[in-house]
Amino acid sequence: MRSFRLPSGDQLPVLGMGTWKMGESSRSRSAEVKALRHGLDLGISLIDTAEMYGEGEAETVIAEAIAGRRSEVFLVSKVYPHNASYSAAIAACDRSLKRLQTDYLDLYLLHWRGAAPLSETLAAFEALQQAGKIRNYGVSNFDIDDMKEALDLPAGEAIATNQVLYNLSRRGIEWDLLPWCRQQHMPVMAYSPIEQGRLLPQRSLQTIAKQKGITAAQVAIAWLLHQENVVVIPKASSLKHVEENLAALDVQLSPEDLQMLDQAFPAPTRPVALQML
Repeated sequence: MRSFRLPSGDQLPVLGMGTWKMGESSRSRSAEVKALRHGLDLGISLIDTAEMYGEGEAETVIAEAIAGRRSEVFLVSKVYPHNASYSAAIAACDRSLKRLQTDYLDLYLLHWRGAAPLSETLAAFEALQQAGKIRNYGVSNFDIDDMKEALDLPAGEAIATNQVLYNLSRRGIEWDLLPWCRQQHMPVMAYSPIEQGRLLPQRSLQTIAKQKGITAAQVAIAWLLHQENVVVIPKASSLKHVEENLAALDVQLSPEDLQMLDQAFPAPTRPVALQML
């Protein structure tokens, strides 16, 4: 598994398991736990979650999945914007740690920017890092102006990553945000790599998938994995999907494949405001 070296020296894997929508149904819980455990068994150590996901229930699903295996996991969670003031962020982190049944996070992110002063959030993250409760911190859903502002603040230089919406149909960050992050040697974490399934019927994806004997989702994930400085976190809700996501690491897209995808999903030709789901 390729990885990116963070300012702390920790390694952030290029492929992980997302957990958005997990923990929302008790009927799905067992399958979700099994999928996450299967991913760990296969060597996918990165698990991404947030206090927002299932209002904390996704974190409890992860706790069950990683019980006795914490040292194998690169664990990411996120704080709500309304919990992002100094004292509230520290309290929110403590609640996440309790739900996850661990004493530290490998990476803690501000989920998106809200009313709390960014300087307070970063100061809280720095305090949490110094206390050993988080190893790295970063942001999510930040456009380039927000990123530049954040890096100029005290504690801003330690921002490890920016997690944003990025897939074939959402290429706006390629105009300015992604090149800027590359200049900063800061990996971008791409969420919703198949646009919650809406990408999959697209003809070029289907054509390439058929030619290679793989799924359209694997083509979409492989395209992201071909991008420099990008981490991909597809949701893993079944054993089959976990295996398919991992296999996307080995998919080779030819220049002709990439050209076909560029024609179907053109790169931006002007600045595009950052999109969110």
